[in-house]
Amino acid sequence: MVKKGVISIGEAFVDLIAIDNTNTSYEQFLGGTTVNVAVGARRLGIPSYYLCKLGTNDSSRFVKGELEKEQVNQDYCIQVPDKEVCKVYVHVNEKGERYFHSYINDTPDEVLTEEELREAPFEQAKIFYFGSGTLFHEKAQKTTVKAIEFAKKHDTLIAFDPNIRLKRWESEQQCRKTICSFLADADILKLTEDELFFLTESTTIDEGIQKLSLYTVPYVWITLGAEGACAIYDGQKTKVSAEKIEAVDTTGAGDAFMAGLLYCFHEKEAPAKLRVLEEYTKFGNVLGAWTATKAGALTAFPSLEDIQNQGMKKEYRENDDPV
Repeated sequence: MVKKGVISIGEAFVDLIAIDNTNTSYEQFLGGTTVNVAVGARRLGIPSYYLCKLGTNDSSRFVKGELEKEQVNQDYCIQVPDKEVCKVYVHVNEKGERYFHSYINDTPDEVLTEEELREAPFEQAKIFYFGSGTLFHEKAQKTTVKAIEFAKKHDTLIAFDPNIRLKRWESEQQCRKTICSFLADADILKLTEDELFFLTESTTIDEGIQKLSLYTVPYVWITLGAEGACAIYDGQKTKVSAEKIEAVDTTGAGDAFMAGLLYCFHEKEAPAKLRVLEEYTKFGNVLGAWTATKAGALTAFPSLEDIQNQGMKKEYRENDDPV
């Protein structure tokens, strides 16, 4: 059987983004790192499975409806009456810049459990993706461990983007220890520069990469914001510059970058040449930049048709060397 598709596991969010600096009126968006990657992969034409727990109220119906519009498979989600979808409030300051204001989770213990996790999607999908957004919770951590076991059993590539939010953790030490315990399971790892420094307790990228090498992750990306991204493979490091844009909202730009990488791995396999690695990185940079041109994590994320119309896919396909 040819394996196809990306599995994403985590928590769905409703992002409430203020429409002006009075911060009294909000526009509602589907959000959450793992949701963004699931939707991003689907917009790029890849079958996408989302695994989470939802409720029955208006917020859950909104999430479910948005995922249905995006044609993301929810067959393996669990629905319970008491679950409240997490909410993130994003405010606007006097300069018009958006910033994280508050995170609301009224039902923190209602997470997908290892008993509720199904093996079937891992038999079908080519890539399993997860973040650290639920790893602070003991039940969710066990579910993630079980998911990794299923992924390894069925030769499913494992991609990890910690996407650290320290406010959710009891301490920095707990956060660092927990996330580092999952690094060796990853085939593909994406970190921001700050996350690299935090996890490895380093002060330079080279020092951080050296410490990270102890986990023997085959493919590592370090995103550098407006400076682009570094990719590391087989002891070699390469840097690819970012696309120049007028950023409106960088929410979800890193998730778009990750979705772009997963698309490349899904469509062209794991790269064995540095030049191919650079092409993958460039594709991720373009998607991240495009996503930052509008408010909301998914608002500007392109579809496969958008990419074809803009010539992005053509440029990416020009590299016809075998992977």
